[in-house]
Amino acid sequence: MRVALCVIGLALAGCVSDGTLRSGSWQIDQRPDLITGKPVAGAVTIAAQASNSTDPLRVAMASLQLTCFENRPVAKINFSFRIGSDRNTSFGYRFNDKPGHDAVESRVLLGLRVIVIEDAAALQQFVADLHGANRLVVRIRSLNAGTSTAVFPVDGSDQAIEAAYRECPLSPAQEPRRTT
Repeated sequence: MRVALCVIGLALAGCVSDGTLRSGSWQIDQRPDLITGKPVAGAVTIAAQASNSTDPLRVAMASLQLTCFENRPVAKINFSFRIGSDRNTSFGYRFNDKPGHDAVESRVLLGLRVIVIEDAAALQQFVADLHGANRLVVRIRSLNAGTSTAVFPVDGSDQAIEAAYRECPLSPAQEPRRTT
């Protein structure tokens, strides 16, 4: 939790530390992993306003991270409040004015504050839509946590995608086509 707060604090302050690059609204971590020595290779952007329908007066931050986990590409969205459970949550998103995607294959992690896109087809579509976008709106509906939303700035995403997935690229046969 402390690490996440530090990353959010650095991103909001506009600071760049050793081994960290900026690309538009993204903070790209290039520091070496303490065990493997390979670059961590993750990219994070912050939504300054995330909200939930069960507590409409509460506005918090959320983060979107592109990274490799166990040699597989994933997209991880982290909220500071509970968003639902894996059994009763539906995830949707929309980039800029492109058509939105609803009921996207995803899962809520233990702790009920993080949702991940790890399904290959769903992640490929997400990354294809992310290319060249400036804004991402996410919406999570849940029977036990209401509706959670966040709006992320995602300008500069091409460099973030390349850096985040360098160590676990989408296979060439599955590489999403860039849309303009």
